[in-house]
Amino acid sequence: MKAVQCKAFGDIGDLVVEDVAAPELGAGQVRVAVRAASVNFFDLLLVQGLYQVKPPLPFIPGSDAAGEVIELGPDVTGVSTGDRVVPMATGGAFAEQLVAPADTLLPIPDGVDFAQAAAYRGTYGTALYALEKRARLAAGEVLLVNGAAGGTGLAAVELGRLIGARVIGAVGSDQKFDIVRQTGAEAVINYETESVRDRVKELTGGAGAGVIFDAVGGDVFDQSLRCIAWGGRLLVIGFTSGRIPSAPANLALLKGCSIVGVFYGSWMERDPEAGRELNQRLLGWIAEGRIRPHISMTFPLERTVEAMNALATRKAVGKVVITMD
Repeated sequence: MKAVQCKAFGDIGDLVVEDVAAPELGAGQVRVAVRAASVNFFDLLLVQGLYQVKPPLPFIPGSDAAGEVIELGPDVTGVSTGDRVVPMATGGAFAEQLVAPADTLLPIPDGVDFAQAAAYRGTYGTALYALEKRARLAAGEVLLVNGAAGGTGLAAVELGRLIGARVIGAVGSDQKFDIVRQTGAEAVINYETESVRDRVKELTGGAGAGVIFDAVGGDVFDQSLRCIAWGGRLLVIGFTSGRIPSAPANLALLKGCSIVGVFYGSWMERDPEAGRELNQRLLGWIAEGRIRPHISMTFPLERTVEAMNALATRKAVGKVVITMD
């Protein structure tokens, strides 16, 4: 089978696509023909050796895939060849095939295509876990989403509106305003040219944002902490700006606010049943048309490096998907 290989941690451009042996199929496992896979920001960090964990080399990157079951291992029940599925196990998605435990598969509902099924999990899963489980976002609250045009940011905007929040998006260029508004933000801020602190206070009559979803870090985080509402929750999602900020403890005291870490993957490992239920709801919402992953770019497997660079250089809006057809 063809697969992307990471042979050394470092530059994304060092990845290669080559023929490798198909993974062996063990008891309780199924073989999935991957039809689509999506690129997440942490996939870039993993290849560069900058993520919290480092898989043994060489490895096949990619964490989100969707495909069709083509072979069953011993002792597999409840799954049939031909089933359209999302494997919940991470790793190995940038390949023509992957092997996953049968009990980690989620069925893809009718009306949801492979690209949508591959595009939702890392972004919408993170966003819903953050807003629902960690922040307890309530209808009527103000939600500020930093990095609102990225895959996770757009998911947070859309889910925030679905919950009933007033959503403000913050992005790095004016060209991204329209898609963020179309997804559900009532106002959009350019954090490269405007003061996030001043604009949020202006838009909220001085009250500030009750929940802040921050995937950017750096200066944007610093400004956000200064426009959080009393009792607000600042969700730490990631640091796409490249700088991990430090929060002055006196601001948390004065604002009566909470700085809340969001580690979706670790939560999924610690509470797989809750993670499965959350993901089933999201797939159902896609099938019902309540949410729709925004896919701005697609690439064939042979151009995976281009796909990852599109995300790394901020050229993509929403999700980048790799297709196997």
